[in-house]
Amino acid sequence: MNAIAMEDALDTKALVEYLATHEKKDLLRFLTCGSVDDGKSTLIGRLLYDTKLIFEDQLASIEKDSKKHGTVGDDIDLALLVDGLQAEREQGITIDVAYRFFTTDKRKFIVADTPGHEQYTRNMATGASNSDLAVILIDARKGILTQTRRHSFIVSLLGIKHVVLAVNKIDLMDYSQDVFNEIVVDYQAFAADFGFETLQAIPMSARYGDNVLGRSDKMPWYQGPTLVEHLETVQIDQDQSQKPFRLQVQWVNRPDLNFRGFSGTISSGTVRPGDEVLVAKSGKSSKVKAIVTYDGDLPAAAAGQAITLTLEDEIDISRGDVISATDNRPEVSDQFQARLIWMSEQELIPGRTLLVKIGAKTVSASVTEIKHKTDVNTFADLAAKTLKLNEVALVNIALQEPVAFDPYADNHEMGAFIVIDRVSNLTLGAGMIEHGLRRATNVHWQALDVNKATRAAAKGQKPAVLWFTGLSGAGKSTIANLVEKKLLSLSHHTYLLDGDNVRHGLNKDLGFTDADRVENIRRVAEVSKLMVDAGLVTLVSFISPFRAERQMARELLGDNEFIEIYVSTPLDVVEKRDVKGLYAKARAGEIKNFTGIDSPYEAPESPELTLDTTSQTPEQLAEKVVAYMLANGFLGDGLDYVI
Repeated sequence: MNAIAMEDALDTKALVEYLATHEKKDLLRFLTCGSVDDGKSTLIGRLLYDTKLIFEDQLASIEKDSKKHGTVGDDIDLALLVDGLQAEREQGITIDVAYRFFTTDKRKFIVADTPGHEQYTRNMATGASNSDLAVILIDARKGILTQTRRHSFIVSLLGIKHVVLAVNKIDLMDYSQDVFNEIVVDYQAFAADFGFETLQAIPMSARYGDNVLGRSDKMPWYQGPTLVEHLETVQIDQDQSQKPFRLQVQWVNRPDLNFRGFSGTISSGTVRPGDEVLVAKSGKSSKVKAIVTYDGDLPAAAAGQAITLTLEDEIDISRGDVISATDNRPEVSDQFQARLIWMSEQELIPGRTLLVKIGAKTVSASVTEIKHKTDVNTFADLAAKTLKLNEVALVNIALQEPVAFDPYADNHEMGAFIVIDRVSNLTLGAGMIEHGLRRATNVHWQALDVNKATRAAAKGQKPAVLWFTGLSGAGKSTIANLVEKKLLSLSHHTYLLDGDNVRHGLNKDLGFTDADRVENIRRVAEVSKLMVDAGLVTLVSFISPFRAERQMARELLGDNEFIEIYVSTPLDVVEKRDVKGLYAKARAGEIKNFTGIDSPYEAPESPELTLDTTSQTPEQLAEKVVAYMLANGFLGDGLDYVI
């Protein structure tokens, strides 16, 4: 072998050995967070620069961009290494979550740079959701701000136990020990109940690299570790494989008739062929036949691995089901208590139907109660009827069907969920399950011998809800009253629920805010369901301004039991009628939250019936409703009713 070949062989061997060493390093995921302009992006840029992970062309590009977008004079603005969006560079802020990789001799790191602006708190929570440690930056000139408190609180909610308090820009305070100590004491005071296992305070200057990678000679009074020294040595409990086995099924793999496997990433625990497992929701059990991967079958698999399980028995398993250890099952319930971070400018209103996604399972749900929200400044628990953007609350949530979960404190993968808007499919919030609600397991639907079908047959009719919706003064109650009289004249069994009348009794405790309107309709929908179960034709005359609540009422009932009737009357027409004088008072500001004036009305998009009160009389419209009932079999057979 000649000298060149030998040298190449040695280089190859050294490279292989280096890669092998690198592969064995453990990985630490952490995020940087704090208020606006605390230096988060600059710190990450400094870490990349000092660990020599910036290519020459990147450095040249940053030098050029620093002259155009930089904020540090003639120096290189290292924040631009992370602020990749054009809008971020122009505004000098972080908007999106940016992930960067770097490594040292002792450890590999993935760092998330999260936004400081209040409106992007949702992005910060996203970055924190898969981090093991948080670096919370504080500008030494400003001290602890509202976002510092909010981010620290969210970090604690998301179960991050290790925190670095990075007091940045200490160079602008003459490297003062007194300033540093005062900030640390203040932070420790308000974070005392957050349950952090480690809290390391470090004075630093990300711009100049003081106490980032190398120790600063400008702060001889600080004897603690540098940031990188601490990140290299902090002990993180990452061993999820010792916890009970959980596999959230993401896909039922059925390429042909001879293979049926269940694919997903193991949330926790270990599994081997021959292990007995069960489906958490149904309780059906089987044994693991094989652990299948792209690279071949495995003798065992642990938390974090993506696998396909095949079982010895054919049991019913679908996407969203959880396969678990038989001796340690997750909780299965349709109600739970959770911490919820609201991430939308659209208010959370209890009772409104939403979607909740836990793992791969998406179900209809609603927040049944806001127990309290938390003030991020004082951490006091406050009463609340709704939640606004960035507010955090303890809530009860009811699901349309039971799901399997573990408390978030025990298993992050199994206890985390997101809230989704049913119409736009946008993410509205994120939550962490604390525990299931006992009433969900000890209250059961009682089977009765006399049911809806027998009650309806005795009355000779098909029960249904005629839901009249429209603006105040549109003519809903007038038409509903005429329809009921006509049905009674035909010997049918009915009941009319009128909005004004119900507010004198069942709903007399409710006002006219959006939250109260939602609860108003929720209660009436539940009463309507009971009346349909009694076999009655139920007429509901309510403004019911929101589509979401009318849809919720529809979903409570069976197929073809909900008939939406839109009493269509233009706003200018109802204002001219104004029998009760309500529109005039609303225009004068004497009545708040009045539908059509300062509170919205969402007209139905595809109602079963639309009644135009400007072209026909109430009598004619009532006849139209009865004709619809007859034509669709709601009034029995053989009725001689001629329009």
